[in-house]
Amino acid sequence: MSDTPFGFGLPPEEPENGDEGKKKGNQGGQGGPNPFGFPGMGLPGGAGGPGGADNPFAAMFGSMNPNDLGAAFQQLGQMLSYEGGPVNWDMAKDIARQTVAQGTADGVKDASVGSSEKSAVEEAVRLADHWLDGVTSLPSGATTAVAWSRAEWVEATLPVWKELVDPVAERVGVAMGSVLPEEMQAMAGPLLGMMRSMGGAMFGQQIGQAVGTLAGEVVGSTDIGLPLGPAGKAALLPLNIEAFGKDLSVPAEEVRLYLALREAAHARLFAHVPWLRSHLFGAVEGYARGIKIDTSKLEDVVGQLDPSNPEQLQEALQGGMFQPQDTPEQKAALARLETALALVEGWVDAVVHEAAKPRLTSADALRETMRRRRASGGPAEQTFATLIGLELRPRRLRDASRLWASLTDARGVDGRDGLWEHPDMLPTASDLDDPDGFVHREQLDFSEIDKMLGEAAEKRDKGDQGRPGDSAPGSGSGSGSGSGSDGDSDGEGETKK
Repeated sequence: MSDTPFGFGLPPEEPENGDEGKKKGNQGGQGGPNPFGFPGMGLPGGAGGPGGADNPFAAMFGSMNPNDLGAAFQQLGQMLSYEGGPVNWDMAKDIARQTVAQGTADGVKDASVGSSEKSAVEEAVRLADHWLDGVTSLPSGATTAVAWSRAEWVEATLPVWKELVDPVAERVGVAMGSVLPEEMQAMAGPLLGMMRSMGGAMFGQQIGQAVGTLAGEVVGSTDIGLPLGPAGKAALLPLNIEAFGKDLSVPAEEVRLYLALREAAHARLFAHVPWLRSHLFGAVEGYARGIKIDTSKLEDVVGQLDPSNPEQLQEALQGGMFQPQDTPEQKAALARLETALALVEGWVDAVVHEAAKPRLTSADALRETMRRRRASGGPAEQTFATLIGLELRPRRLRDASRLWASLTDARGVDGRDGLWEHPDMLPTASDLDDPDGFVHREQLDFSEIDKMLGEAAEKRDKGDQGRPGDSAPGSGSGSGSGSGSDGDSDGEGETKK
């Protein structure tokens, strides 16, 4: 993708499909690049429509005629009076809902979920959870199964998008307020306030468009490898599942069951690995903290800003003002997030395949379809890339899946799933390059650790048994191991004095 948000470039070592991703990332706009990098801007007159690529507000106002002018100015006033956080989430929600209401590019409109579809989803998740019981030691994580429309997906996932995006937007907002000299900031208060309002509006517009577009493509609440929905809910979107399986020549029931397995497997992982969610979101926030602001370019924008020309700030954002900082800390945050997401998706892929293979005749075909969806830069990867400058590498996902499968063979289900007990026990990025080496090395290390712990416990027990006699009155020789140790410690203390 060539136009990632706020001028983000791709991280080092682009994925193998990088050229394809760049082509796809540029399909949305005509007449100019998308300033925030979100693909598929398709609202009438908006950033993906004719004449709208350079107008940050076109996606909201549409192709106006004189009769719409009053309403447009009223909406503009609401934008500039916004005083909330770094993103205008009310605007994001409205635009996401508008995008959903327009339907997808193939003309499919959103629709309410019927009772039969709800029952089918509930039954699929129930059966999927039963199958997963035999292939993982993690218990069920879904207390309820729900079938969502696209609009319901937007409503349910926006709180998590807020948690993901706000750190990045906050970093940009702080930079916008810090470019002026301190003595001028008080005088420039109204200007800075307007800039923050405009920034929040532009964030809201772009994020709303992206989330609304994604709602037309996702099949559940965990498509990006993160728990976007409420805890304990396994959610599927029947309308999108139908579109997903349309050209696969696979029975609809098998498609639904396979996707229910993936959703239920994600739910187990996030419900019973308590540190995982904060670990992933912490990596996102850590990456956001490393964003470097080109203050010289921002100073030029502030000095030349024309309040009557709101496109000017957008043009500056389009020019690549914000770049990932090439520091060890930034690289570490990116690698930690990328590796953790690959491990999550690899575990789900391996576990789901183990459960589906003996039961679904199309298990192999469905697995490969999901992998190709990843490899072709699907909606989940593209949205993540636009929000935080990250693309998931398909090679990492395949390596992670192979590693988890190897662990199952070598250590069994309990040994494999036991690695989720602590983040320090998980494989690293270098381990994904050599899954078999990790499996055998860790197996030997664990046995050595058990041996060392057992020997330490025996020594401690023997020391406890000898300690009363050593400390008896009159035992001044200090020849016993316990007293000798204490005496040496005291003697060393005196010598140091």
